[in-house]
Amino acid sequence: MAQKVLRCGIKKEPGYLYFIDKDGDIARAKMARGGKKKKKSAKKASAKKTAKKKTASKKKKK
Repeated sequence: MAQKVLRCGIKKEPGYLYFIDKDGDIARAKMARGGKKKKKSAKKASAKKTAKKKTASKKKKK
């Protein structure tokens, strides 16, 4: 079980992980979070629509 040895008065900021590094100093690192889901871009959606129009406008040869 861990035991608190000393209070050092550090104000913790949200989004950071605080730890004791190999030199014995207190260090902090930005917490890793899951990435945001990307939305479909408008270019891909418009490219699909134009492709459908081109294939639908083919004429039959006699």
